[in-house]
Amino acid sequence: MNERIRDLGAQDPELKNSPVAWEGEEDTEALRAEVPGEPECFFNDQAFRHGTIVRSGSTLLRCDLGLWVPTSDPQNP
Repeated sequence: MNERIRDLGAQDPELKNSPVAWEGEEDTEALRAEVPGEPECFFNDQAFRHGTIVRSGSTLLRCDLGLWVPTSDPQNP
């Protein structure tokens, strides 16, 4: 992947955001039911396509069919 990872800061609760599946905090399947197979994720009213990786603070998030999933840096695994 040659795309630069966009640093988006924190999610603003006043704007449209897709849910984040934090490991161990929430039932991922319940979150997935909220966004069944969405082709994009939202972060502060911006749409990102499936597979896009963004940075929020020190966390990398990957769009996985409408759900943000914490991930590792593909350039620095």
